[in-house]
Amino acid sequence: MPELRIGVLAIQGGFEAHLTRLRELGAETREAKTPADLVGLDGLVIPGGESTTISKGIEAAGLAGPIRALRDAGGTVFGTCAGMILCDDAHLGLIDATAERNAFGRQLQSFETELEVEGIGDEPLRAVFIRAPWVARCGPNVEVLAAYEDRPVAVREGGVLACAFHPELTDDSRMHALFMAMTTSSQREREEAEA
Repeated sequence: MPELRIGVLAIQGGFEAHLTRLRELGAETREAKTPADLVGLDGLVIPGGESTTISKGIEAAGLAGPIRALRDAGGTVFGTCAGMILCDDAHLGLIDATAERNAFGRQLQSFETELEVEGIGDEPLRAVFIRAPWVARCGPNVEVLAAYEDRPVAVREGGVLACAFHPELTDDSRMHALFMAMTTSSQREREEAEA
């Protein structure tokens, strides 16, 4: 099977660390700034940053429709921190969930903790929360993979994975590996449907 082609939305925020993580796992990567950059991708990461700024950048670049089209065509999307907010039903509508901005407080309330995340093995994951959201509402088909203080902080629905923390800021690449496994599975399903 050819290597996965994963784009990272490069409008604002910590996209470079995501590119590094994905390359380390064997993906072919590219920065995504325009609709043309999404062509031929198997998956897209929407990184952390400032959700309003990224949202305005998506609008200015005409990316909302192409991102939804990528998802509709069987591509996968991984939203982290602000990216989780952008995936929700109030923004790009990629996942049947509503995220609450700055839910754990402002910059001073940023923290790190050990999280048990379903689907990545038994070892807890070191999670970095910076002005993090949480999921205030989940639809019936949304799977909660991790919670902190009883609030969902990692969720999945179909080909969309979203987490409230920054998996690119630690040496643990298991969240990116989970996303790549989801992308491989989605790619296989597409190929079988086309056969």
